[in-house]
Amino acid sequence: MEPKREMTSVDLTALVGELGRYEGAKVDKVYLYGDDLVRFKLRDYDHGRVELLVETGDVKRCHVADPANVPDAPGRPPEFAKTLRARIGGGEFAGVEQFEFDRILTFEFERPDEDTLVVAELFGQGNVAVLDENREVQRSLETVRLKSRTIAPGSQYEYPQSRLHPMDVDFEPFATRMAESDTDVVRTLATQLNFGGLYAEEFCTRAGVEKATDIEEATEEQFRAIYDAIVRFRDRLNAGDLDPRVYLEDGEVVDVTPLPLEEREGLESEAYDDFNAALDAYFHRLDLTEDEEVDESPDFEAEIEKKQRIIQQQEGAIEDFEEQANEERRRAELVYAHYDLVDDVLSTVQSAREDGLPWEDIDATFAEGAERDIPEAEAVEDVNGAEGTVTVSLDGTSVTLDASTGPEKNADMLYKEAKRVEEKKEGAEAAIENTREELAAVRERKEQWEQADEEPADADAAESEGDDAEDGEGDEERQVDWLSRASVPVRQQDHWYDRFRWFTTSDGFLVIGGRNADQNEELVKKYMDADDLFMHAQAHGGPVTVIKATDPSEPARDVTIPEQSREEAAQFAVSYSSVWKDGRGAGDAYLVTPDQVSKTPESGEYIEKGGFVIRGDRDYYDDVPAKISVGVQVEPETRVVGGPTSAIEERAESIIELRPGKFAQNDAAVKCYREFKRRFADDSFVRKVASADRIQEFLPPGGSDLLGV
Repeated sequence: MEPKREMTSVDLTALVGELGRYEGAKVDKVYLYGDDLVRFKLRDYDHGRVELLVETGDVKRCHVADPANVPDAPGRPPEFAKTLRARIGGGEFAGVEQFEFDRILTFEFERPDEDTLVVAELFGQGNVAVLDENREVQRSLETVRLKSRTIAPGSQYEYPQSRLHPMDVDFEPFATRMAESDTDVVRTLATQLNFGGLYAEEFCTRAGVEKATDIEEATEEQFRAIYDAIVRFRDRLNAGDLDPRVYLEDGEVVDVTPLPLEEREGLESEAYDDFNAALDAYFHRLDLTEDEEVDESPDFEAEIEKKQRIIQQQEGAIEDFEEQANEERRRAELVYAHYDLVDDVLSTVQSAREDGLPWEDIDATFAEGAERDIPEAEAVEDVNGAEGTVTVSLDGTSVTLDASTGPEKNADMLYKEAKRVEEKKEGAEAAIENTREELAAVRERKEQWEQADEEPADADAAESEGDDAEDGEGDEERQVDWLSRASVPVRQQDHWYDRFRWFTTSDGFLVIGGRNADQNEELVKKYMDADDLFMHAQAHGGPVTVIKATDPSEPARDVTIPEQSREEAAQFAVSYSSVWKDGRGAGDAYLVTPDQVSKTPESGEYIEKGGFVIRGDRDYYDDVPAKISVGVQVEPETRVVGGPTSAIEERAESIIELRPGKFAQNDAAVKCYREFKRRFADDSFVRKVASADRIQEFLPPGGSDLLGV
């Protein structure tokens, strides 16, 4: 089949939802390649560099691209690019909309002095028009002069005549439009309902309706079945519940869709985390952008900048921890300095609770006392029955106290909190030293790379003769084939999470799990912060699994953890639970936020060590496969890694996939060790880094089978 060269209306509907995540991004520059490819270079606070491509020639596409897939900047900018730079440079991307169900996108850019609309028409001859706030055309790639509309500088931009929007229509108009046709069902969907051939066939297939059914013979039940299939598809698009696929035939890409299609079941497919990534992969592999060159040299400056930014964050975290510890200690001292007042307030609350007085009445009593100028009542700022606390003002500082105990215990808890924060400060100080060492290593690799570029062409021969560990470090960024290398340098360091089960998701988030009840308790009490996520298998004997939003040494910040990371954490939680030990191939898991996790049982219940009470709604992950991989990582450090395959395959030089099976944990570890020794030419490296004992630490309890070995 011919590869797809133009995005469909369905594609654009799915794309618009994802592009919304980049609202607020700043415009750096705009480039024009040839006469049909526009590149918007943006900077986003959460996503960093954002490369938005719009192509309107033989290929018609729009998506955010991986910077590695973006062509080098062209030479002198043409007038179209100059106009865009002058109007939106330094402005903000304010959003994008699809016009009706047409292949038209309207991008809005805001600046204090003027707003600009950029309309991309991805149909017919294709066009991009730049409009001012009054929708007057300032410049366009193509000049269009038709009876119905004109696109030229000075003209008022108008969209093409509106057509039926098949995703928004109610059932009655839908059925009426279908019944008025004079052809078969699939052609009616394709032309009268504007779905095009592929999705017309798809909805017939999903509805179980024969495509060639003549409209006159079609029943209302068949119309309803097709309509319901469209609605279910539409609802997933609108909710952003996508499962993008790139389809291949004979190894070549032929289509990309936001959801798997039954009409494409006979083709090989590749799944992607989001639709932008799928579009980027598809069109990049289609290789339709002329003169595209990817710079394969390592971006040392970006890596150095990243390390420097991390150091600044860690320095800020150390200052924050120190300030927080001092503040907690000061609160403890204030409790003792105002001992009598604190004791009176706490005793009043305790006596009232013993008499059965509700928390609301206690709060009201303090409020009445404050009106009568009673010092103890005036000091009370808040009474929180849900938490069982009372907040008092001591020398202008708010101090929250546990109302069930006395001043000494409260002061002791504040001192302990200060000590806990100081421990986090110590962790941050250790982390910043590691980061500084990593920064020095990057600078050294940069220097070695630059020196290697200056060497004569015959240096490769000399290097191959003197190949050793130091050479390996100099060649790190040259895609070294570590499996066949005679000597692999060992570079190891300790991490605070090494004693737990752990892995790093494909999005770069650390996931940690407990090995036993004690570690489960420790993870929740000491390492789980408010912005993290709590995952657990729907099976007894599973590890507490925490997806860390930030490192403990970093200050808390609002982070959205992507769905791919959540799914990988679910697979981790299921694989290291009793599901694996029981030899089952899949299990369920659920996800909650930290404020839903508690050690306080319901009345009359008991919580065993390592267990927790979960309150509120849960996000469930059903039929999660019990499958993990172990691998040997070489860069940037040498070690064994383990976890879901999708998370470690890019980090490890070689991996082995496992599922529940017949080999005991120790035997499976030995088999993995022998296989890695076979794969690596430097078997001494495997002995140092990936011994059977170290591999076993990453294997689930119970029997395992090695896949493909």
